Amino acid sequence: MMLKNKNVIITGAAGGIGLAAARRFASEGAFIIGLDVNAAACEKACEELKQNGFESLFLPCDISSEESVNKAFDVIEAHVDHIDGLYNNASVFLDGRDGPLDTIEPAIWHKIIAINLTGMYYCTRRALPLLKIKGGAIVNTSSSAGVTGIPECAAYTASKGAMVTLTRSLAVDYGKYNIRTNCIAPAAILTEMVKASNLNNPAFNNEKFLEMVTPIRRWGTPEDIAAIACWLFSDDASYLNGAIIRADGGITANGDVNR
Repeated sequence: MMLKNKNVIITGAAGGIGLAAARRFASEGAFIIGLDVNAAACEKACEELKQNGFESLFLPCDISSEESVNKAFDVIEAHVDHIDGLYNNASVFLDGRDGPLDTIEPAIWHKIIAINLTGMYYCTRRALPLLKIKGGAIVNTSSSAGVTGIPECAAYTASKGAMVTLTRSLAVDYGKYNIRTNCIAPAAILTEMVKASNLNNPAFNNEKFLEMVTPIRRWGTPEDIAAIACWLFSDDASYLNGAIIRADGGITANGDVNR
């Protein structure tokens, strides 16, 4: 029970890595407060946890909207007197619309930044007073795109790189309140978002890609990332602050893709 009696907010909690985290955290004793833009998926996730014996609170929330975030946190504050963790997990990759900088329409740029970066700001800003009460942890989900050059996705890369540096800023600003902030930078995680983007490209959808690029020779799973996040929120990680964990099977460490 690594997270026994901890109240943890997860954004993007009704699917992919967020839902895997909700399942794992609940099984480790946490009370899950899930935020997701998909209202129907929120209901489904909440019911699933209930059927497995876990109480939770799922709220529809568009994190790119300050008003929507404020409404959700008003409800949260009516249900709990503090939180122990914030998992800034929600993000979007707009395949075919993101791209090299000179090809991106301004509306697409602003949408990606609004969800992936400004949404993190809105949620963290509201969560910090609740975290300061007893201390706790923030975990941010970046990407390999945030720590290395990834072609043809300038807006996504910019947002994820900013998340890495903002993680460090939060770590040094709020460590004095016993709030630890760390970041996970996944790559090649088999979520629906990845399937809708990379797997439409024949260059990615074959075993040769895994052999050339991924030293561990497999796709990652949402559960792989949820397990790392669970540890980061636990007391076992109490001295880890400002860390960027590359959870990518060794992709960003692989300097020679022809080996």
